[in-house]
Amino acid sequence: MLPEQHRPEPLRPALLTLATLGMVLTWAQPAHADDTTPVYAVGGGVNIMPGWSGSKTQYASPVPYFDIEVPNVISLSSNSGLQVDLIRGKVLHGGIYGGYEWGREHDDMGYIAGKVPTLSPRFDAGGYLEWQLTKNIDAGTSLSHDLDGATTYWKVYAEWDLPSVGYFEHSLQVELQTLNGAGMRRLYGINPSQAARLGTSTWQPGASPQQASLEYDVFLPTSRNTGVAMALRCSYLLGNAADSPLVRRYGTPWQPSATLAFIYHY
Repeated sequence: MLPEQHRPEPLRPALLTLATLGMVLTWAQPAHADDTTPVYAVGGGVNIMPGWSGSKTQYASPVPYFDIEVPNVISLSSNSGLQVDLIRGKVLHGGIYGGYEWGREHDDMGYIAGKVPTLSPRFDAGGYLEWQLTKNIDAGTSLSHDLDGATTYWKVYAEWDLPSVGYFEHSLQVELQTLNGAGMRRLYGINPSQAARLGTSTWQPGASPQQASLEYDVFLPTSRNTGVAMALRCSYLLGNAADSPLVRRYGTPWQPSATLAFIYHY
């Protein structure tokens, strides 16, 4: 699964977890917790993810984990970012959303390094709405914009908490993300000078669905306050992202990732 290893920069492990961890403790809470009990969790583990959006190689890196939830008020996690609840109904929830979006680093770019630019990571902010469809199924959507750029992100997602098997808890999540034209061109575009260096055609895409993802999350308690979490995620690039020469010639639309972590919650 790891045809090529990459050496993360000093701050990279602390940032990697923003993309892959976090959902687990929305359902893997302490046995004594209820809907109004705050949850605080910390931990660490290992993460495997593509080197860039469209890359056909993955790298492994140690990652920290954190999750803070004050129900109906605020949540901050290393995966789902920041949510401030302003709509606090029993079925409908919504409010302010803040997230973190990955860029592209030279050491992770393989053949295309030096031929297309690196991209700095960015924070984005916007709003979200979530519907509790049943006790175990919820769905939501978020719309956000770069704080230092022109990219707009629109996500639609749903999560299903599967029936527990003894102490074994697990869930499924599906997600579809769409980017505006500026976001597509930033991640997958190729201008004439870059095309000449790569020996390929130019690519200036417009707005399009970017990727569809399926994630399977597992939590196995090891004590009242500790447990092991695993997340397996498979994403597939769509539309103008999959059609980019960066992906067709030098990468793949299949974007698998995995995380294994040990967590302490209280």
